[in-house]
Amino acid sequence: MSTAIQTPTSRRRLLDHKISQLHKCSNLNHLKQIQAQIFKFNLHQDPFVAPKLVAAYSLCRQMTLAVNVFNLIQEPNVVLYNTLIRAYTQNSLQFQAFSTFFEMQENGVFPDNFTYPFLLKACSGQFGFQQVQMIHAHIEKFGFFTNIFVPNILIDTYSKCGTSGVDTARRLFGAMTERDVVSWNSMISCLIKVGEMGEAVRLFEQMPERDIVSWNTILAGYIKAGELNAAFELFEKMPERNSVSWSTMVSGYSKAGFMNMARMLFDKMPVKNLKGLAKEAISLYDKMEQARLQPNSGTYASILAACAESGLLAFGQRIHLSVQRSRLRHDTEVCNALVDMYAKCGNLDKAMDIFDGMVKRDVISWNTMLHGLALHGHGEAALELFSRMRLEGVTPDGVTFIALLCACRDVGLVKDGRHYFSIMKKYYGIVPQVEHYGCIVDLLGRGGFLKEAYELIKSMPMEPNAIIWGTLLEACRIHNDVGIAEEAVNQLVKLELSDANAFELLSNLYAVAGRWDDTKVKLQMNGTHT
Repeated sequence: MSTAIQTPTSRRRLLDHKISQLHKCSNLNHLKQIQAQIFKFNLHQDPFVAPKLVAAYSLCRQMTLAVNVFNLIQEPNVVLYNTLIRAYTQNSLQFQAFSTFFEMQENGVFPDNFTYPFLLKACSGQFGFQQVQMIHAHIEKFGFFTNIFVPNILIDTYSKCGTSGVDTARRLFGAMTERDVVSWNSMISCLIKVGEMGEAVRLFEQMPERDIVSWNTILAGYIKAGELNAAFELFEKMPERNSVSWSTMVSGYSKAGFMNMARMLFDKMPVKNLKGLAKEAISLYDKMEQARLQPNSGTYASILAACAESGLLAFGQRIHLSVQRSRLRHDTEVCNALVDMYAKCGNLDKAMDIFDGMVKRDVISWNTMLHGLALHGHGEAALELFSRMRLEGVTPDGVTFIALLCACRDVGLVKDGRHYFSIMKKYYGIVPQVEHYGCIVDLLGRGGFLKEAYELIKSMPMEPNAIIWGTLLEACRIHNDVGIAEEAVNQLVKLELSDANAFELLSNLYAVAGRWDDTKVKLQMNGTHT
């Protein structure tokens, strides 16, 4: 193999680059090219590279190639074995997953906390009950019950194995000396699956603390049991609701034939909860058409928002045709929703056509079109639209400037971004919020103005959050700035929101800078992650 002699710094930089490429790669031909380069520079024996190669081939459904990579490693560790077990499970190759589990033990590699959850995912249905019991015995033998994550996964897996599995899950739950909210949720879900709704409710009422999953699990149980009144009563009591809560109720009433109730709930649904509800939106709309119920502006806007978030252009176009036949074709709220849908689905020309044809535009109309242009990297066009907005006498708001700063950020218009950030308060009396600071810090960071970004963060009138410091840290990675990266990681530690990735990134920056003896990161990791 003829390769140039590599220094430790250049080798680490090359290694980081290839790992970054593997994270982003989803094309098989590109993946093979990356592997060839990894092998050319003999990087495949690095303990971080082989698992990522195996995982990447697994995502491409190329298990033969994944196994070939695995077999090239002279002494595979538990991480690599876990990766292969997970790959087999993801590709529905349960037998091979268990064979790998037995092979790793024969080769003297002991399982860890992640081995069993990956293996449990290979067990399902009545025929998986004995396999789960076998894994359960291993977990007890090696003492992994001290990690609450493992028994929680066991309970959930037993719930998929029929009545026998539920009985075992019940005994396991009763024997647990420590339980968290996931333990309770898993057991409640387990009971609901076999129709023990009364027992599930009793357990729900005994919970020391509940999260949104707890409420949604019981809600779904009531719907499954056909107890719509009990479901609605619980829904009204919920301290918070997310898209799953609304979806469960809308779907439940719709399937039961109570279309007016389904529509009423759908109309009341906050737009922020519409993500992931495209299936329910389509189903509800179809049933409304069958029942000859005319959608109002709120219904149209809600269904179009679901299309926008899910990228369902074809269904959005169908709604558009319906709008054109209705008395709401010039309604500002509906037209705004159409602009948003077409923009987010990538048809900017159609979005602009609707925008230009609107009888009445409000500030939301302009903001929606600005965000659409920014989303697809048309920064200059967004700035031109803002100039037109001002000429037409429309007063911008805080959302307008988020769109403008995003537009500048995504195409590197640093000078323009600085200008718009400075005139927000000066000309329009809009006090920058944390979102505006996040955008401008990202813009400056990407452009290499790290010191300016850092000074801006220090001048913020509110406490910078983890997103702000994380954005700065990522910019330091791009531009190899160790000093400011150290400060960003220190701030994340103070916020108690740092993780291993932040320390790993800083460690890599030390390596690139040739500071191989620097022990600061190791000390911080030992102090924070023990």
